[in-house]
Amino acid sequence: MVGIADSRGVSRTSLDDAARKPARAIAISSPPFGIQPLTAISRQAWQALAERAVEPNGYYLPAWELAVNASAPGRTKVSALGAWHDDATAQDPPAALIGLLPVISLWRACKIPLPALVSASPYGTLCTPLLDRAFAEEAAASLMREARAAGAHALILRDVALNGAAMKAFSHVLRQDGTTPLLLQSHLRACLDAKRAADDLLRDALSAKKLKELRRQRNRLAEIGAVRFEVARGVADIGRAIEIFLNLEASGWKARRGTALKQSEGDADFIRRATQGLAETGQCEIVTLHAGDTPVAAAIVLRHQDRAFYFKLGIDERFAKFSPGVQLTLDLTRHLCADTVLATADSTASPHHPMINPIWRGRLRIGDVILPLRRNDPTLPVIHAAMKMRQSARDGARRIIHLFRGR
Repeated sequence: MVGIADSRGVSRTSLDDAARKPARAIAISSPPFGIQPLTAISRQAWQALAERAVEPNGYYLPAWELAVNASAPGRTKVSALGAWHDDATAQDPPAALIGLLPVISLWRACKIPLPALVSASPYGTLCTPLLDRAFAEEAAASLMREARAAGAHALILRDVALNGAAMKAFSHVLRQDGTTPLLLQSHLRACLDAKRAADDLLRDALSAKKLKELRRQRNRLAEIGAVRFEVARGVADIGRAIEIFLNLEASGWKARRGTALKQSEGDADFIRRATQGLAETGQCEIVTLHAGDTPVAAAIVLRHQDRAFYFKLGIDERFAKFSPGVQLTLDLTRHLCADTVLATADSTASPHHPMINPIWRGRLRIGDVILPLRRNDPTLPVIHAAMKMRQSARDGARRIIHLFRGR
């Protein structure tokens, strides 16, 4: 694991002003450095950076994050830190984008009135910045420099892969400056080693008794209609499949809690736009399990470089006794392992997830870290303490909620 210590500035107006600044005004500025509205970033340059990224993150692909920024409630009007290769200030050819991090103020993220910037939530639980593999440390240093120039005393990365190449680049830059990241929290979450043979992987993960029971359930499901696994990739197919997914997700417990995507016009618009946009670049699949003509489970999978990201699952609870979500995940596992391009798949699930953890036995260490932007900054311990107090309060609230739900 990379070295992380456990242990007056960005005003709300500075970020809000950037979010409101017209894109045209940003576009004609020279050079194109600094904090600016997310929509002002050249989509072509952003997509090119994603192809060169040292570490993949499907949730910071332009088609996805711009769709989130356009309509997802509470996640719109995001700003961005951009790092550009300072080869020369000449604009012919234009400078190359070598680093990108969508950000919001600490006040907006946590209602803490302290001078820090926080990675913006892309709906998925991964906020690893995009860094050019050829200039990873230069890009990391530039992003921190731009955050500092915006008045921040700290840059807080939420849900970042602690052992990933991007975090290593930031840690190296900080070590050169005589400081180190501060760890706020970490956990392990499930991932899939897609280079392994699926049948071997599933036999190692699940007991013979469990596999036998799942085969029995699948055979019972087949009595309703032939069971088939479908993969939608093209724009037209994705357009049809996303409606199946939305209907399935809104048919169960998520709808009862009011958290299904279809229940919010902004969320529904975001997911339709995001999946269509990613389909255009071959970076999205929607997988569906059918029993005859009836879809019983569906899931959205993002793809970036050699990694897949398991976003959300929807099931028809009328078929719950057949474990449709598990059946779909088994078929998805075989599908991903058969793909020679993929090396891993990130479940992007919560820790101790009862469905995915027993099946995908690989683990990624994910965490929240504070990146100091000034050495020996007296403001940093205050930011650190405030974030730790907030984390403790949230953990306590979760324990109380789980206690009452268990009664």
